[in-house]
Amino acid sequence: MPSKSGHSAMLRAAWAGALLVAGCAVVSCDDTGDTAATNGRVTVVYEDEAIKPENRQVAALIRKSRVLEQLADWVKETVALPHDMDVKVTDKVPPGVTDAVTQPDGRTIYVPPAFLTQVEGALNDVVKTVKRPAVFPPAQYNVDDLTALSTQFIFGHEMGHALQRQLLLANLGLEEDAADGFASFYTINEVGPGPSLTAALLFDEIARKEGKLTLEGLSSDHPVTQQRVFNFLCYLEGSDQKTYDEPLVGAGYLPRTRAPLCPQAWAMLDYGWWTQLKPHFSEAFRTQGDKTQENAYDQLIAARKAFEKELDKLRSEQ
Repeated sequence: MPSKSGHSAMLRAAWAGALLVAGCAVVSCDDTGDTAATNGRVTVVYEDEAIKPENRQVAALIRKSRVLEQLADWVKETVALPHDMDVKVTDKVPPGVTDAVTQPDGRTIYVPPAFLTQVEGALNDVVKTVKRPAVFPPAQYNVDDLTALSTQFIFGHEMGHALQRQLLLANLGLEEDAADGFASFYTINEVGPGPSLTAALLFDEIARKEGKLTLEGLSSDHPVTQQRVFNFLCYLEGSDQKTYDEPLVGAGYLPRTRAPLCPQAWAMLDYGWWTQLKPHFSEAFRTQGDKTQENAYDQLIAARKAFEKELDKLRSEQ
């Protein structure tokens, strides 16, 4: 998204580290392969004594917003997890950790307030230098709201990692792409456009500060930062083209060459995640979840048919 100036603060694209959440009862296989009835719990803990003074304000902001707990509650209601999860908001993190990190088994998540302070600093630059997109509510275009919304999206990314690792979900591509997809899937369905729009603003700011692409950036397991911006916007636009086409495509934030692909991309993402989660629905959610997954399938077929009708025209215009 257009910006008028840069800033010295640097935030790396590898932010997709690991923020997590979720839990509930499930009958599943443990690490030895034995089937056992377990009740996975999610515990969000703010380790106040381990939060540095300069990071306490942003930690309090996120705590008050309850974005971590909201996502935890959604997963708790929707998915049966085999193991407990501890979400630790603390500056006491493993060696080398500088951002949010999900451990390989998906059972422990570190959310360093120092990282949240970096996010807050970048969004402070955004508010000062980037004209508010018309699609974004004026009342939320402030540092506090943007910090909470972006944390919600980043947390969704880490939830994607956690679900993949705890439930051993199959990936047909890079795990980082799938985790980004879950962030869009969850926030668009359950929260609204705010997290996706804020993530696009934030990652655009990160890309600007990164400058010229390097070998490290191109070879990362994460997509190129600016590419992620357009992916976030594409899923949002595709979820409701009538609502978002003009303010995103018409206003120039999402290229017209990408926009025709977005309704099908969103429909595939939505159906894909519901289908991945279906075998793991909680008993309380199963009936609703099955119906939601079936509706997502119908939307995918409709989006595919609509795309087929336009395909020849789109190819001829290239």
